[in-house]
Amino acid sequence: MTYGNPVISGFFPDPSVCRVGEDYYLACSSFEYWPGVPILHSRDLVHWEQIGNALEPDLPPSTPASGGLYAPTLRHHDGRFWLIVTNVAPGGGNLLCTADDPAGPWSDPVRITGVEGIDPDLTWDDEGNCWCTYWGIWQVRLDLATGQTVGEPRRLWSGGADAQAPEAPHLYRIGEYWYLMIAEGGTERGHAISIARGPAPDGPFEPCPANPILTHRGTHRPIQNTGHGDLVQAPDGSWWVVFLGARPRGGTPGWHVLGRETFLAPVTWTDDWPVIGAVTPVMADPPWPLRPFPAAPARDDFDAGTLGPEWISVRSRPGLSLTDKPGYLVLHARGESLEDAFVGRRQQHHSCRVRAAIDAAGGVGGLAVRLDERHHYEVETGDGETRVLARIGSVRTTVATVPASASCLRIDVIATPSGDWDPLAGPDTVRLGIEHPGGEFEVLAELDGRYLSTEVAGGFTGRVIGMYATAGTVAFDWFDYSPSILA
Repeated sequence: MTYGNPVISGFFPDPSVCRVGEDYYLACSSFEYWPGVPILHSRDLVHWEQIGNALEPDLPPSTPASGGLYAPTLRHHDGRFWLIVTNVAPGGGNLLCTADDPAGPWSDPVRITGVEGIDPDLTWDDEGNCWCTYWGIWQVRLDLATGQTVGEPRRLWSGGADAQAPEAPHLYRIGEYWYLMIAEGGTERGHAISIARGPAPDGPFEPCPANPILTHRGTHRPIQNTGHGDLVQAPDGSWWVVFLGARPRGGTPGWHVLGRETFLAPVTWTDDWPVIGAVTPVMADPPWPLRPFPAAPARDDFDAGTLGPEWISVRSRPGLSLTDKPGYLVLHARGESLEDAFVGRRQQHHSCRVRAAIDAAGGVGGLAVRLDERHHYEVETGDGETRVLARIGSVRTTVATVPASASCLRIDVIATPSGDWDPLAGPDTVRLGIEHPGGEFEVLAELDGRYLSTEVAGGFTGRVIGMYATAGTVAFDWFDYSPSILA
């Protein structure tokens, strides 16, 4: 039997994992999206479901695109879950919060003073000391009761030979050694994982002679940008690594649109060094029964009193209500930009169909595919017309307009077939339009998806597809996300 990589598709980068009994819990970066730091649960390392988000406070309005919450570390110690994360925003810094249940509630975050850098890690030694290791690679002891550092930070390791951007450290006690695993090379095509070991949590550390122990740099493999990993031991004693990667599509240079995703690979040991197995889209199953979760429903009818944890907004809680019009999600515009009243979910399949039933009698709103503030496509209705809009960098244009309001909007994302390589092809095509009562799709515009890719826009996020309002009040009866057969 086999499983597919990624094990968590879509914009779920920088994974950190811990195991409690037979359950695994994983946290990822969320950047400028609210609520922050998704928490996922698995019973087999292969199938995952989102159970919550760790940080509820709004991000500052000045948080830049691809700023916000970076690279958490999630650990279980003394019966509690501990999460440390960097907030890259004015007045941000490194934040620590705890929970008895990883689904929440989580404590209010405490700002850690004296840790100046991203990608913080937490670990405890046999004497109960807590060590924070972070970008650079630097380390300092923490007093968790006060959020203060103990002593001065010291440099541990600068990575492998000619290493660039040493970051994402995780420190483990395994057998007689302390292992320091890091990412290096930047999170683009040169990304990699390297490791060192030493006799104590503060070293000294000797690098693995086989470094980097994982990289796809300089290859034509379908999974690229591999790095930023975390080790976990299964109940049967086997070791595994979760890490981020990307799946570029289309022609050269290759365009990835879903963001950096979470992948899984087995780990074996040779001479007390970890060896990461080959990473492919299809992997041999772990040596235990798989325990999938029930499939999530394609449609949200907004009949519950709260939104599920998969729904996210930009920087802060949007102006929405599930009670103003029971059975509808009502968005109240707070400005004219897409981000002011936007609620969406991560695009998790290369090909998908998204539909929403909309009542825009009191305003203007619609469906959008968003990468960031400067890169998005939308189909909207209101004021007696339906139109397709596109923003690519500083260019904002109306692509198509029809003189009629619509009650059902639709976006189809059609991936470029991976077997038909064309050096000029983009990753996908985005079709935006109206779905008529009989199911007929009136396509108003067909747009090249490369302009909503990381290779064009830059940054660290992936596509999010959702609903928005830019004027007045707009109500949505349902939202439907379905992967297509080409996903």
